Amino acid sequence: MFHKVIILSLGIFALTGCDAQKKVKNTTKTSEGSANTMNSNTQKDPIVYFNEGENKFLKEYQMNITFKGVSEDSRCPEGVNCIWAGVAVAQVEVMGTTSRPTILNLATMDHPGRNYHQSADFNGYTITLQDVAPYPKSQDGAKALAGKYKIGITIKKANPSGSTTK
Repeated sequence: MFHKVIILSLGIFALTGCDAQKKVKNTTKTSEGSANTMNSNTQKDPIVYFNEGENKFLKEYQMNITFKGVSEDSRCPEGVNCIWAGVAVAQVEVMGTTSRPTILNLATMDHPGRNYHQSADFNGYTITLQDVAPYPKSQDGAKALAGKYKIGITIKKANPSGSTTK
């Protein structure tokens, strides 16, 4: 009788463990699906996503990052023929554990003549803007997107030569 109780208990533990694994796999799939709603990059550096006004402390980089908003969005709306593709500029506030806050203006493209930079260096890391969503539509324009922006950035070790901030 005692053996049957032990076998039954082990069987219940095994089934409970399988159910917990299914839940972990399902939540991982849904989080990957929501992360892939923006343009996915096949880079080795993971993309960190921020909603407008969101603040995150990234422990692995010892850095606090806040997506302040989009200061400029001149991207050509979907369904419209434009002479220039346009650019979106995101204001990202970064602060290290031993440094003061700094605002980085990260653009969707590099254009030094207009002072647009897709990447900036801060505390030994290069922060790069990978994506700005949503894309403007011809009927709404960029003004309708205020407060609804979401960005994706990557952070990697900067080259040893260069300054700590750009």
